[in-house]
Amino acid sequence: MARASERLAYAVDLLDVQPGDRVLELGCGHGVAVSLVCERLLGGTITAIDRSPKMIAAARQRNAADVEAGTVTLLQTSLDAADFGDAQFDKVFGVHFPPLLRGDPAGGLSVIRSCLAPGGTVHVIFQPFTADQAEATVERIRSAFGANGFHVQDVDRRAASPAPVVSVAAGLAD
Repeated sequence: MARASERLAYAVDLLDVQPGDRVLELGCGHGVAVSLVCERLLGGTITAIDRSPKMIAAARQRNAADVEAGTVTLLQTSLDAADFGDAQFDKVFGVHFPPLLRGDPAGGLSVIRSCLAPGGTVHVIFQPFTADQAEATVERIRSAFGANGFHVQDVDRRAASPAPVVSVAAGLAD
């Protein structure tokens, strides 16, 4: 099984996953971050979405025991089309999740707003191609959060090459 990238390990560390948390990952890819989150859960759950059937299949294979145990739910869907029913999530995160980084993120942020538990947090983690792009992207995410009912709680930067890895965390605006 492949080792987690430093960026994914950093992202999961920032989440500060607690044993009973209900976590939502946006764009789970091969399910590596799902595995890292599961290591910290004890009674909690993680739901992960991805638009690609191949990525969901890979994530399901990687996390088969946790899927079988009911800790992991994997859904093939886009964020805009996702239906989480009455599920509420304490932590929502996306690593390089394009719908929140370009275009109009209002639809996706509306879905997140509807399923974020009171006191919950959303983390957008990205690593741009250059350091100059990092600050512009932070400002774009800050603006998108502010315009869609969230307030930024923290911006974290980690030195990396070719540019820093950045996380913007937000909660629901009061």
